[in-house]
Amino acid sequence: MNLAAKLALRVAEKRPIRIGQIGAGKFGTMFLAQVRLTPGMHMVGLADLAPARTRQRLADAGWPAEQADARSIGEAIKSGKTFLTDDAMALIRHPGIEVIIEATGDPATGVELAEAAIAHAKHVVMVNVEADALAGPLLARRAQAAGLVYSLAWGDQPALICEHVDWARACGFEVIAAGKGTRYHPSYHRSTPDTVWEILDRYLKLEDRSHINPKMFNSFIDGSKSAIEMTAVCNATGLAPQSTGLSFPPASRFELADVCKPKADGGTLEKRGVTEVVSSLTREEKDVPHHVAMGTYVVITSESRYARQCFAEYHCLPDRSATYAALYRPTHMIGLELGISVASVALRREPTGAPRCFNSDVVATAKRALRKGETLDGEGGFCVWGRQMPAAASLERGCLPLGLAAGVRLVRDVAEGAALTFADVALDPHSKAVLARREMETLFAPSRLAQPAAGIGVK
Repeated sequence: MNLAAKLALRVAEKRPIRIGQIGAGKFGTMFLAQVRLTPGMHMVGLADLAPARTRQRLADAGWPAEQADARSIGEAIKSGKTFLTDDAMALIRHPGIEVIIEATGDPATGVELAEAAIAHAKHVVMVNVEADALAGPLLARRAQAAGLVYSLAWGDQPALICEHVDWARACGFEVIAAGKGTRYHPSYHRSTPDTVWEILDRYLKLEDRSHINPKMFNSFIDGSKSAIEMTAVCNATGLAPQSTGLSFPPASRFELADVCKPKADGGTLEKRGVTEVVSSLTREEKDVPHHVAMGTYVVITSESRYARQCFAEYHCLPDRSATYAALYRPTHMIGLELGISVASVALRREPTGAPRCFNSDVVATAKRALRKGETLDGEGGFCVWGRQMPAAASLERGCLPLGLAAGVRLVRDVAEGAALTFADVALDPHSKAVLARREMETLFAPSRLAQPAAGIGVK
């Protein structure tokens, strides 16, 4: 509320929010389409490793060519134009930029750039949820200690789910479950960038594959993205992952409260207060009608009998017992909505969701039998998929986070379906991402789990 009014005041003061964005992928391009049209915001600089592609993305987003012809950040600030560069640190170091949007999608890069942005007194909007799942609690703590804000990205499902949870708690409801929808089948965990087309073609009917990154799309199909996003939600809200991770029960929007309630009450959840992702596909691979594949939801209850009666009276999608009710959002607009985060961070000093604990982790899990000497290719690739796991269990077993499972060599065989451990791979102990992750484990883990188990370490 009132963000538009606060932005209008910045316009009147001739003091727009000055933004530096790193990454011009799909999410970043969607924000570019709107930031140019948002009074009170100025995209001062845009960094991407492929400048030619960046200009094409700007054109796709409706930018006049002259809008991005500033020759320096200083000139961009004076002229109201945008400076294009392949040097992300140039944006991070410049004192005239208030907010850094990290939208690269690479977890190790995201951790490193966020650390640098905080060190240079910049607020951080973390589009890169992979980086948040890897070390977000540490980054948020560092930002807070520096008097800065680290925030999840509004428009992406984790931040929207966090808003559902906050709404429910602020209304006095108990949160039973929160999450999103997706298209899932157990066989998809073995999907690779080569086989993902067989799945996508069944429902997307793509005529032009040239704009599709199969590895990125495969991370949504094989379950990794769901685990990453629900980990971000758990760590931001204090909700817990289920002990076996996500189970992806099929559910329509009208069945959310019946499906996403405890097993003891006829649902599918092992307990109250967890994350879950519902599938738009049955186990027989038939489409679920009225699904929420692009949406988000929260299931609530109240100890007040009167309130529970109101669930039915006001058509709040109650379960059959009228004990639980669901609220859902049918879709999300991704980068088109990112301005909410930028405005909230700069004008209110409030994040649109930020990690505050280490409840959940995303563990690299073998898609097939892996052999010593192979090099892992990370999220959405041919080797591993990401499974959500309670952080305490991950630390106790020394599990390898999915965010560190790219470009690293296996030092021993791993069976299909097994969770990889730090002892299975040769990591660079001096990597900034590895160091940040280890520091986070020590700071946020229970004391008995603060150190790796015997025999487990970084090679």
